[in-house]
Amino acid sequence: MKILWVKADKLLPVQNGGNIRSYHIARHLASRHELTFLSYYGGDPDRQYEAELEREFPGAVSISTGKHSPGILHRGFDYLLRLPVRAPYAVSRFASSKVRARLEAWFAGRRFDVAVCDFLDAAVNFPRELTISTALFQHNVETEIWRRHVLTESSQMKKLFYGVEFMKMLAYERKMVARFEHIIAVSDHDRRLMAAWVETSRITVVPTGVDLTQYRLEAAATAFEPLVVFVGAMDWEPNIDAVEYFCREIWPTVAAGIPEARFRIVGRNPVPRVQHLASSSVEVTGSVPSVVEHLHKAGVVVVPLRIGGGTRLKIYEAMAAGKAVVSTSVGAEGLDVHAGRDILLADAAPSFADAILALLRDQALRARIERAAAQAAAPYDWPVVAGRFREVLERLARHSQQTAPRPAGNLLKAGG
Repeated sequence: MKILWVKADKLLPVQNGGNIRSYHIARHLASRHELTFLSYYGGDPDRQYEAELEREFPGAVSISTGKHSPGILHRGFDYLLRLPVRAPYAVSRFASSKVRARLEAWFAGRRFDVAVCDFLDAAVNFPRELTISTALFQHNVETEIWRRHVLTESSQMKKLFYGVEFMKMLAYERKMVARFEHIIAVSDHDRRLMAAWVETSRITVVPTGVDLTQYRLEAAATAFEPLVVFVGAMDWEPNIDAVEYFCREIWPTVAAGIPEARFRIVGRNPVPRVQHLASSSVEVTGSVPSVVEHLHKAGVVVVPLRIGGGTRLKIYEAMAAGKAVVSTSVGAEGLDVHAGRDILLADAAPSFADAILALLRDQALRARIERAAAQAAAPYDWPVVAGRFREVLERLARHSQQTAPRPAGNLLKAGG
């Protein structure tokens, strides 16, 4: 089977959740089939990145679009210029005539048996006529993220901006989900959301995975300390909002109950809003060589997300490391977890703080949750998850050999 995988932005180094998911699945596919990985990115040509990608995926194609990301001062102006564009700003900025031309040529020649469009930002460059069976890999439902931005934002100016992007994203995402032959979702929750736009038979759930070997805690574990850890990219708004909310509404109660407790924010590119959270009891690490050692040292791992979609790899990673996790319902959305058994869930700040305090104080409770967490993560090793992804593509490839993909106009649900 010849597979085309198309991804906007750089894949390497593998740091954020989406890239981790794409990397492990694509690597598994490449070990069994002929996979061409197309990566396109902004800025000047990065020969080191292209060489690294070629080592990971022989035959990979890299395209530098030449577009440079605007600075903070110019971002607002860039947004205003794109305001008349129907596609949301988060997607339209990835449009590239170079990439579109390459894809149109490949699709016209039907060079591949099946293609993977790695999320919405890559969809903007796919040809209008999909002559190759193509799966849209939805790492989350973006519309849901923008909806939650509108609901949680206190600034009226930002709320207005989020509202405009929400409406654009709703129209765009619905159109793209209807356009592709098949959708791969990462959770049943996301599948239900997208089932309002297309027939459920065209959506398959492939859950999030975890590298069990990398995260498993060795028997000689480090001594317990009252360390609370959050892991995530600290230049992503949902994570920024999460740690701000945690430090403002939850951490003071925890620190008052256990004065020696410390909170550590682990993640790359902390923006000034995150850096300003540092204090005598709050540490902001910035980029680290590996998050594994920080997870292993944690007494409790927290996921206080109020905005988000898809599934959080950080929860399965913490569970694979045998750690007790306290999360909001949004943070654990779509994961195969069980409140009170392998994770503690709390949506109100007081109950979230109480859950942390209980775990830090009660060794028996913490040990019970830790054991159950490790067991819950065990079935989601990446080879197993990637195998399910492969089955979807093999089915699409067989279908492609029997019949051409349906015209996009016939993909919308009745009444849609």
